[in-house]
Amino acid sequence: MNLSHHLNVFNHIITNGEKHDEKYVLGALSAWNDFDGYTCYIGYKDLTMSLFFHSRFSYDYEDEATLKEFEQAIDKLRLSL
Repeated sequence: MNLSHHLNVFNHIITNGEKHDEKYVLGALSAWNDFDGYTCYIGYKDLTMSLFFHSRFSYDYEDEATLKEFEQAIDKLRLSL
């Protein structure tokens, strides 16, 4: 897991995705941030990846298979950048 790759994907979703309420959606991925911009989020199905200040991150998900699918979706999008 490379945090800078996830930040690049986050920026790509924000730049190229469609805005729906407070989230940007690009394919199966969504991206949004908190009110001050210090915490960014990437969503996929029931998974949320939180990207925190100082290069920390966490995942919140219910199904292990969703994490694997998320990583594949991130890799696919990242390789197309």
